[in-house]
Amino acid sequence: MTASDDQNTTGSTPTIISVDAMGGDLGPAAVVAGVALSAAENANISFILHGPEDILNPLVTKSKLGNRIQVQHATGVVKMGEKPSQVMRRGQDTSMWSAITSVRDGKASVAVSCGNTGALMAVSMIRLRKLPGISRPAIACLWPSRNPGGFNVMLDVGADIRAEAQDLLQYALMGASYARNGLGLARPRIGLLNVGTEDSKGHAELKIANELIGDQADAARFDFVGFVEGSDIPSDRVDVIVTDGFTGNIALKTGEGTASLISDFLKQAFKANPMAWISALLAARSLKNLKTRMDPRQVNGGVFLGLNGTVVKSHGSADATGISAAIKLAAQLGESGFNERLAARVASAVASGQDTKINDTEKKNGSQT
Repeated sequence: MTASDDQNTTGSTPTIISVDAMGGDLGPAAVVAGVALSAAENANISFILHGPEDILNPLVTKSKLGNRIQVQHATGVVKMGEKPSQVMRRGQDTSMWSAITSVRDGKASVAVSCGNTGALMAVSMIRLRKLPGISRPAIACLWPSRNPGGFNVMLDVGADIRAEAQDLLQYALMGASYARNGLGLARPRIGLLNVGTEDSKGHAELKIANELIGDQADAARFDFVGFVEGSDIPSDRVDVIVTDGFTGNIALKTGEGTASLISDFLKQAFKANPMAWISALLAARSLKNLKTRMDPRQVNGGVFLGLNGTVVKSHGSADATGISAAIKLAAQLGESGFNERLAARVASAVASGQDTKINDTEKKNGSQT
């Protein structure tokens, strides 16, 4: 399988997006508004909207998109505070469950939900199952960066707090495929997140993964730059950052919190005195451009990788603009046949005997643990 086999090719067949209309903090009206924005930008997509008919039908009628939206009745709603185990026991009638089932049954290419992340991953795992050869699925996010395209991919950012060397190798393969189809990069650069760039740094699993990912680079058509540090996450040194879900989620939440803090500090600085107000007016255009570039709504959507179907997780607080961005990403992945290409990439790696290489590398590195 070549890199070109693993890269997107958009067809003319309409792409159907399955949308959980009830998961967001702002309610179904914001979801339908986001659907309407997406529909206006892309005439090649249609939707299955999941939720109570008596709530959704009037919103769909108002959107004037009735010919492109099918409402799938589902009475239940997964609440943000619910535990995944609770959803597994009683969630069969929920909009989230129904949205994932549409992908499983082949009625839609991709599912989008603003709902509870833990519950969404649990439902996706149960309904879609893992791809053959995948031990642990991952959540990939887009991170603002200095690269020409403006973003890097990082995974895992919270699907599973654990990751062994084999999992990190699979994350690298999945991240490379996502970068090709989501960012249009023919040969993405992969970095393995560590506490330093020296080969001697890090725990045993990272050292094993470092060798395994490097061994797979040529066959999988990506460039492996080796270990990278936290400061490299937004850099132009890499395109994909690989890490475990514990570290990735902390980094993600830290980045979001820091961005919010800087935004608040800027607002306070420009309100400090009359001269600051004048400075803000003079810099208004530049500040507006910066705000647009850093707007989290424009990169809204974490992708669940490693399942028999593609699921995009939108922020729970997303407004119509954010939901539209998540749907845009979902449509791009659906149109490219991303999940089929990802499955083929993973199967190719399994067939190349990576399990044997892992065992051999573990034995070689056993004294370093």
